[in-house]
Amino acid sequence: MADPALPTAVSILAVFAAALIVAIIVSWRSTPYPFWQYLLHEVNRFFAQILWRGEVVGSIDLPRTQGAVIVSNHSSGIDPLLIQLSTGMRIVHWMVAKEYFYMPVFSIIFKKMQSIPVNRGGIDTAATKMAIRYAQEGGLVGLFPEGRVNTTDDLLLPGRPGAALIALHAKVPVIPVYVEGLPYDGTALGSFFMSGKARVTIGKPIDLTPFYGRDSEKEVLQELTILFLEEIAKLAGCETFEAQLAGRQWKPGQENASQNGDSESAETPTGRLVNGRVS
Repeated sequence: MADPALPTAVSILAVFAAALIVAIIVSWRSTPYPFWQYLLHEVNRFFAQILWRGEVVGSIDLPRTQGAVIVSNHSSGIDPLLIQLSTGMRIVHWMVAKEYFYMPVFSIIFKKMQSIPVNRGGIDTAATKMAIRYAQEGGLVGLFPEGRVNTTDDLLLPGRPGAALIALHAKVPVIPVYVEGLPYDGTALGSFFMSGKARVTIGKPIDLTPFYGRDSEKEVLQELTILFLEEIAKLAGCETFEAQLAGRQWKPGQENASQNGDSESAETPTGRLVNGRVS
């Protein structure tokens, strides 16, 4: 004999599911974004706030229609997800290695979130132009000047000038960000099965107006790259960090390029990390 309470329970679940769907649709309709972007944003909020206990310190102090370049340290493969928590519903167009666009699941996410595929080797002109266009049109473009996840004890790896080049071409400010406390086991996927106590600290926008029109000057790009890294270091609590530039022959994995015969690369940056903070 069927349980007489079963139809009632099914009805309650059906009403609850319908109410949830209506709430999701109403919430989505209040945003200017496509449904898939909205849905991914909400899923990201779950991981960032519940699993990784993400805390945001500061805010992006810019009008919603103002484009900008976000520069951050690179502590794990999921740094963009935590940083996205600090931008509200504004999508950050992250520059992502092109091979990830061919991986199951990740390819869908990156395409829906309008990420920018980048070739690892050499200068990717198409990706740079796309990033400039997004920023000029009022979007947020995200870059990691270090170029790779920092698995060393150094606060920051040597930096590349891509962020300075894009910001100057687009004539937009740069926002420094420092991320700490995210779990990392060497893979981005593994972090989704690990808990953490993460924090993202947002710095004040850096006005590049005095440098407009000088984006072809190597010395200017280098000067600004150093500035970005040092501003990130200040957010980590290190006021005296001596940022370094990656030399021409620098490749991911060569933290101390001087040991590999690259005379243009400086020594490993000063500053050591203990539990995400400078010691």
